Amino acid sequence: MHHEHHLRSSDTIRDIVIGMSDGLTVPFALAAGLSGAVNSSSIIITAGIAEIVAGSIAMGLGGFLAGKTEADHYASELKREYDEVARVPEQEKAEVKEVFAGFGLSTQLQNQVADEMAKDTDKWVDFMMRYELGLEKPEANRATQSALTIGFSYIIGGIIPLSPYFFIAESGTALYYSCAITLICLFVFGYFKSKVTGQAPVSDALKVVVIGALAAAAAFAVAKLINGK
Repeated sequence: MHHEHHLRSSDTIRDIVIGMSDGLTVPFALAAGLSGAVNSSSIIITAGIAEIVAGSIAMGLGGFLAGKTEADHYASELKREYDEVARVPEQEKAEVKEVFAGFGLSTQLQNQVADEMAKDTDKWVDFMMRYELGLEKPEANRATQSALTIGFSYIIGGIIPLSPYFFIAESGTALYYSCAITLICLFVFGYFKSKVTGQAPVSDALKVVVIGALAAAAAFAVAKLINGK
């Protein structure tokens, strides 16, 4: 028996990816940059925690606004479709026929399907939303769920590169451990992200590692340059 495997909860996975990728990369670059300027891990911890808090709120708010905009757009288009079905039903039927013409159905079948669909206004409008406008109904409380998922994912990702500084007082030494831990986590994160999304896991994981390493190296180099060290 043939079994099809499809990705579910793609919106939640997308939010986790957004939060974790930025959470791992931005605080990592910040900690690396500060390590090139100061020797005290306590300063880096303070700045890192402040950044994680601010970053998680900003990212979460961005996710909330995106989700709210999507919901508002869907509601606006839904209202417009109901209005058009009531006001210009023949034009809406013609649009249904155009959709099925694209699937290669005969004119006779197009007319039959359009007439049958017009008997149920809700299903008719739902069809138009999906196949004419390409819009899916957003999940209830999607905006809030997106904000929380992105925010918490950012916090979890951000704590990882900062963790060595809690145990090692000298920032230069802590940076070495931070680099090792974070780059491993970036590889693991990139690998599983690619597996879930059906991409080449190893090559994509290496790309994620390179991006994180370049960001941290650039921040460290700039800090050294500014301090003249």
